[in-house]
Amino acid sequence: MSFYSRFFVALSPAVLTTAILTILAFAPAAFADRTAADDESHIDDPRVQHRSYVFEPTGETLPYAIFVPSSYDPNGSESLPLLVSLHGLGRSYDWLMGYHGLLDQAEESGYAVVTPLGYIREGWYGSRPAEDPQDGVYSEQDVMNVLDLVRDELRIDSDRIFLWGHSMGGGGTYHLAAKHPDVFAALGVAAPAPAISAPMDEILDKIAHLPIFILQGDQDELVPVFATRTWVAGMAARGMQHLYVEIEGGDHSLLISQDANNMKKFIDFFNIVGHK
Repeated sequence: MSFYSRFFVALSPAVLTTAILTILAFAPAAFADRTAADDESHIDDPRVQHRSYVFEPTGETLPYAIFVPSSYDPNGSESLPLLVSLHGLGRSYDWLMGYHGLLDQAEESGYAVVTPLGYIREGWYGSRPAEDPQDGVYSEQDVMNVLDLVRDELRIDSDRIFLWGHSMGGGGTYHLAAKHPDVFAALGVAAPAPAISAPMDEILDKIAHLPIFILQGDQDELVPVFATRTWVAGMAARGMQHLYVEIEGGDHSLLISQDANNMKKFIDFFNIVGHK
């Protein structure tokens, strides 16, 4: 029996009601699940700017990272395309900034890149319940907050905002795009990990208008290839504009984090799609 269970059993009904209301009143400010590790960064690259902001629901300071191409003129008139990039389970908020080729290719093609934390490292961006359900809600909210912050700071082309993610970030990409189908111009997922219980048909119906690039290794031991093939088949059945690349012998992580050629496939796809 948990501490709270033992505590409630010992209370009278009237006192119990008061206790529950008191706990609920303070619940939004409780963030015991977050640890110092959630805010750690791992990428030491002068091109990456590490930022933070105050997350209003809890009053906490949350980190994020951005990359701005050298071609951007703060005093000019040209707007930037933006890659909103979602990390995998347990990774730091800036982890994707270290993927081989990402920043070089973003520089070459003139993309800004932003990597939100998603409130905690294992928040799933709202795509499946976190250990604390509220963390999942906060995870989704953090991503959208960071997107707003970048749009306020930089001139971002609203017709060229692209969302992509790896593993947990792939599941988050499906989920967030379905929740905000008019925000993004196209999507990308690498070894995507939506929940088994995710409403695939409902999600695909909501994002059917969005071009999507899917990368999957056939030897992935964490995300079975048949699961990704099922989602791709659903895309094909809807006539969605999609490109599926299955890497023979490809694993779960190294096929994208350590392979600049595969990373380039995402940038090339977004370049071809262009805009909404």
